[in-house]
Amino acid sequence: MTTEKNVLSQDQIKKRRGRSMAIAISLGLLVALFYLVTIIKLGPGIMDRPL
Repeated sequence: MTTEKNVLSQDQIKKRRGRSMAIAISLGLLVALFYLVTIIKLGPGIMDRPL
C-alpha cells in the first residue's frame, strides 16, 4: 500500500478558495435570511412580553 499525496497547483488552490468563500457567503446570507424572517414573523411585540 503506497501513500501518494496529491499536490495541488496554484490555480487549483485559488479555485478551491473561491468555492469555499462562495459557500461561506451563501451560508451567511441564509442564516441572516432565517434570522430576519423569524424576527418579522414574531413581530415587534416580542420585546414587550414579560420575563
